[in-house]
Amino acid sequence: MPYQKLEKLKMLLKDMDRVVVAFSGGVDSTFLLKIAIDCLGRENVLAVTADSETYPTKELEEAKSLAQELDAQHEVIETSELNIPGYAENTANRCYFCKKSLFEHLLPIMEGQGYKNIIFGLIADDLNEHRPGTRAAKEMGVRGPLQEAGLYKEEIRELSREFQLSTWNKPSYACLSSRVAYGERITIEKLNRIDQSENYLKSLGISQVRVRTHGDMARIEVEPKDMEKLLEHHRQIYVQLHAYGYQYVTMDLLGYLSGSMNKVLK
Repeated sequence: MPYQKLEKLKMLLKDMDRVVVAFSGGVDSTFLLKIAIDCLGRENVLAVTADSETYPTKELEEAKSLAQELDAQHEVIETSELNIPGYAENTANRCYFCKKSLFEHLLPIMEGQGYKNIIFGLIADDLNEHRPGTRAAKEMGVRGPLQEAGLYKEEIRELSREFQLSTWNKPSYACLSSRVAYGERITIEKLNRIDQSENYLKSLGISQVRVRTHGDMARIEVEPKDMEKLLEHHRQIYVQLHAYGYQYVTMDLLGYLSGSMNKVLK
């Protein structure tokens, strides 16, 4: 168990005094919120969730439930990524605009309610990936204590399981915009189509899924163990996704790969 890193995380948090946690309800932010409350006390930690077009209602309800389980102070704010200049154009720096806007919303909450720091679920794995949002965090003084402590995703899952957090084995999640090919304009219609398609595939018993969107083509990514399930239901999957607006429905033979859209950047 990565106990040494956990102790470093606790030390970092104690030095931060009072914190606002950017809380999505994912594996990393849930673990961060739990440890922050344990270290600083409930009264010194505020979880804030941003509800927007790129954040499915199902995830929002889960975030609310998780915050309640942890007995955390929790606020939900309304944001709109599609109204951020430069975001809908979907360039390689899309995440920079998103994170900058999020932190700009959190800053007055931090200052107005007497908190000292804003923290978010950046982890050690993220340093090896294309993460423009980390630049926005650095510019605005937002901290990523999980990454500062050197914690990787698998270690966070391991510790989450030990702390009996229900998210320990939750599938990785990213905003719906990450499914749209770079350079292709992001619209509310496309986001809704992706959300509907992924929810349908999950209803078939597939937990980890991405419906990558390339124009009117859906490229479905699932873990190799679930490929047989896609083939078993291939006709009804095509009919359903076609009804949502896709003309072509394909399966990626490589399977689910976090950040697969970033291949074109390399």
